[in-house]
Amino acid sequence: MARKIGDVEARLYATPDYLASIGNPAEPAALKGAAFIGFDRSGDLIGALARFGLELAQADFPILSGSHLVQWAHVCQGLGIGIMTSDIGDAEPRVVRVLPEAMPIRVPVWLVAHREVHTSRRLRLAFDLLARELAHG
Repeated sequence: MARKIGDVEARLYATPDYLASIGNPAEPAALKGAAFIGFDRSGDLIGALARFGLELAQADFPILSGSHLVQWAHVCQGLGIGIMTSDIGDAEPRVVRVLPEAMPIRVPVWLVAHREVHTSRRLRLAFDLLARELAHG
C-alpha cells in the first residue's frame, strides 16, 4: 500500500570550505570535476541533475552510500556535494546551498505500508491518520 503525500523541495548542499576548495562555483558548468555524493552509479541522479544544467559522469560520484543519512553526514563533513530537502539543509549550520539561485529539485514523498493495512482496521486508521497529517505538514 502506498500513497503519495506530496512533493518537497530539495537542493544541493556543501560546506563552505569544500566550495572554497573548488573555487566557489557560481554556475552549473563550474561544478565540473566536483565530488558528488550519491546512492549508486546507475545514472538516475546524473539524469535528474542534467535537467538543472549539471553535466556529470559516474566518476563525479566518488562516495556512494545506500543510506541518505550517511550521505548527508559526508556532506556535513565537507567530503562533497549532496542533495537534501531544503527544510533540513537550510537548518544545518555546517552547510550552504550550492548554486543558491538554482531552481529547487522536486522530490515526491510517499507513505508506504505493508499489505495488512488492507485487512486490519486499526492499521488502516493509523495509515490514514499518518497520511493526512504528513500531507498537511
